[in-house]
Amino acid sequence: MSYMLLIVEPPHQRIERGEAAGREVYDQMVRFAADLKERGKLLAVESLTSTKDAVRVQVRNGQPKLLDGPFAEAKEMIGGFFLLDCESRDEAVAIAQACPAASWCTVEVRKLGPCFA
Repeated sequence: MSYMLLIVEPPHQRIERGEAAGREVYDQMVRFAADLKERGKLLAVESLTSTKDAVRVQVRNGQPKLLDGPFAEAKEMIGGFFLLDCESRDEAVAIAQACPAASWCTVEVRKLGPCFA
C-alpha cells in the first residue's frame, strides 16, 4: 500500500531557524530518505520551497483566479513529502514517528486512494 508523509510546518519556521540550522535539518532528512530507500520503502521524496514563490490557482465559472504567495492567512505549509510503500498504516505511522521532522513540525500520514473515498 502507498502512503504519503506530508511534512507540515509553520510558514516562518525556516526564516527563524536560519540557513546553517536549516542545512543541518535538511541533511537529517536526506539521511532519513536514504535509509528508507535502502530498506525498499521509499517511492519518492521531495522538499518544497517556501510559499513566498508559490501561486494558488482557482477556476470558477471558467474564470481563473491566481493568488501569489506568501499567503498571509496560512498557519502552516507543506514543506515536502515522502511517498512510501508500506505493508500497513501502522508501518507508515512508525516511519512517521522516526522521521526527524516530527521533532520540529507535524508529519501527516495519508493513504493514497481515490478522492471519493
